[in-house]
Amino acid sequence: QVQLAESGGGLVRPGGSLRLSCAISGSIGNVDAMRWYRQAPDKQRELVATITRAGVTAYTNSVKGRFTVSKNDAWNAVYLQMNSLKPEDTAVYYCHASDSRQPPYDWWGQGTQVTVSS
Repeated sequence: QVQLAESGGGLVRPGGSLRLSCAISGSIGNVDAMRWYRQAPDKQRELVATITRAGVTAYTNSVKGRFTVSKNDAWNAVYLQMNSLKPEDTAVYYCHASDSRQPPYDWWGQGTQVTVSS
């Protein structure tokens, strides 16, 4: 089992920054990718950013150039640095892990609220 715990959400003004953290614990040996998703009210959950164990990253178009996903060397924490925040970034942000089995197992964190408002 893998446990994920997000932190760092909050209320920020448009143009501001926040840094989300996701602590990973448990059987992380086979975890090969971590992702940040978000879900706004009355909208489907969407993939925001991905980082692999090797450090390869990918972003959805709406956050490119504003958000940066990173990890620590121990692969037990990932981060999402969010700059130039917009009201449309308001959502619950979830950390997600998947492993290399076929089919892959996956796990979710409990989510952290990010609200961008003046």
